[in-house]
Amino acid sequence: MKKKLLLPLIIFLGLIIAFVVQLQRNASGNDPKILESVLVGKKIPEFQLESLANAQNTVNSNIVKTGSPRLLNVWATWCPTCFAEHQYLTQLEKEGIQIVGIDYKDEREKALRFLNTYGDPYQAIVYDPKGSLGLDLGVYGAPETFIIDGQGTIHYRHVGDVNAKVWNEVLKPIYDSLK
Repeated sequence: MKKKLLLPLIIFLGLIIAFVVQLQRNASGNDPKILESVLVGKKIPEFQLESLANAQNTVNSNIVKTGSPRLLNVWATWCPTCFAEHQYLTQLEKEGIQIVGIDYKDEREKALRFLNTYGDPYQAIVYDPKGSLGLDLGVYGAPETFIIDGQGTIHYRHVGDVNAKVWNEVLKPIYDSLK
């Protein structure tokens, strides 16, 4: 009878130990919100998909192998956070930052209308309606942004919107180191 009473106590103590261990990891710099990418340090997966602007044209992985670093931004019109970051991406493009877009699981007409209305900060846009390239990149959802060097190697993956704080504190130092 007493053993049955000890079981909830043992489970409760086990949970407390697990929480304390995770809190110590967080305090020592382990951020549980960071989504690691197995592709960091590897070449971007080879692809050849339609251009968003023209279904007759294709865009392939050479679009990020230009000798200079680029941002690869995964976005969609159904994504409210993508809308929020779009203005900042347009500002970065005006400052000379090269950005390639992946229109992820979206409708071509809506995406083109969005770009006509709010501007187009992208050097090129890959149309990925089924999410196949996104899957190859390990994308969880939009927006996500990758920093890729001029030879096509992925150096960093950022999940969430690109804004002034993220750009200046996280992405810009990495991007600048690749020039």
